[in-house]
Amino acid sequence: MAEIINLRQHRKQKGREEKEKQAEQNRIKFGRTKDQKKRDAFEKKKALSELELKRLEKKPEE
Repeated sequence: MAEIINLRQHRKQKGREEKEKQAEQNRIKFGRTKDQKKRDAFEKKKALSELELKRLEKKPEE
């Protein structure tokens, strides 16, 4: 004889598994490590400072 299952629980479990699968794909696609974030922030800050040094006219200080 077939196993009796609760369809509501089965549907919810399947939904949770799908969400977890999608979350795992998103972590791989969009996730960055703390070191990567720090490196990007450092590179951005360095690029802005280099750009500021190359200005012909300085911004007036307030």
